[in-house]
Amino acid sequence: MKEIELSRSDVLISADELLTRMADSPAPRLLDVRWTLPKPDGREDFAAGHIPGAVYVDLDTELADHGTTDPTAGRHPLPSPEAFQETARSWGIDEGTEVVVYDDNSSLGAARAWWLLRWAGLSARVLDGGLAAFRDAGGTLETGDSPEVAPSAVEISPGRLPVIDAEAAAGFDGVLLDARAGERFCGETEPLDPQAGHIPGAKSAPATDNVPAGTFLPEALLRERFDELGALDGPVGVYCGSGVTACHNALALATLGVEASLYPASWSGWSSDPNRPVETGS
Repeated sequence: MKEIELSRSDVLISADELLTRMADSPAPRLLDVRWTLPKPDGREDFAAGHIPGAVYVDLDTELADHGTTDPTAGRHPLPSPEAFQETARSWGIDEGTEVVVYDDNSSLGAARAWWLLRWAGLSARVLDGGLAAFRDAGGTLETGDSPEVAPSAVEISPGRLPVIDAEAAAGFDGVLLDARAGERFCGETEPLDPQAGHIPGAKSAPATDNVPAGTFLPEALLRERFDELGALDGPVGVYCGSGVTACHNALALATLGVEASLYPASWSGWSSDPNRPVETGS
């Protein structure tokens, strides 16, 4: 296990705290990552209601690079450092900008933005409970399109979070966690990728189990969960279907001060290579 100097409050922000911070000057830069697998384009939902001042983030185009034709790169390859720097600039983020990321889907999309910002050497926190928590805390929404913001000239520092490739995942010296639903891990169903099953030796750790009631489990229960998976005893790697929800497990581990290595291509990349072994069952 690699410990990092982060605590839960460095990774997550409550809706009550966000409401307080929004009254400050400057207020945090809010990023709305409205995305689900069935509906990847969330602009319509954003326009129907979002936290005031939030900027819409398109996960498929801003948090991924679909320019590659190599299927082993996975369904959501990481953007290049150059592309992500331009994206961060378009959000108006400077090195010292306080950034809060949220969504309306258990923080699954928001976690990807959080991971990329941290990977780029920028600070960010995820709104615990997302849009629903903000409304429950008394926050009001605004409608309309994403606002225009003045671009920044920020210089990112990429590589601040670890990544692994297929070879490293195959021989990972530690615990490799699969964030997909249990039935996909076991190979009972596979609606998206070329083969059903999981990387041999991986353990099932569905990302949604981090947030069974919409907000992240209390620290003690999260620690118990990952301890039972053996993820607190040595190196830990995370993957999922396409590299998005794996970031959710990386985020949850970061609240415990544990740094995880992300396999960006994840199962979509692994299962596209017929030479890679596949394991099924629990």
